[in-house]
Amino acid sequence: MTTTETTSDIPAGFEPHFRKSPFTDPWEPLYSKKTDKAVVMALRLAKAHTNARGLIHGGLIASLADNAMGYSCAQATNWTTSFVTVSLAVDYVGSAGIGQWLAVESDVIKTGSTLCFAQSLIKADGAVIARASGTFRVVPKPV
Repeated sequence: MTTTETTSDIPAGFEPHFRKSPFTDPWEPLYSKKTDKAVVMALRLAKAHTNARGLIHGGLIASLADNAMGYSCAQATNWTTSFVTVSLAVDYVGSAGIGQWLAVESDVIKTGSTLCFAQSLIKADGAVIARASGTFRVVPKPV
């Protein structure tokens, strides 16, 4: 958490994200919430998440959606396999700014032995600002 962010700023059910990555480290603090069928990823938008106009950067939206959908595929398969992205599509339908709560809510459409299909809605303070869909290749974990 930043010095100005408190636990009361974080919606109920969210905890610090369970997995760290050099790619996502600059976006910290990241939060997530596991449900029976998905992993919701979220963060409080800060200056580092914006473009030159002070709005959330589309690349951040795409990357968080990719992560959330991949984790949701893993959650749907009880974390028995790993996944890599085959395709990702994002439609931007709104914008968001500093201070808003950004959450990526995913649904797994279908899992199979080689592919997983997922979609997500990206929301800023509850309003949809983007939607994404992805196809993920199953990568069996080493025994």
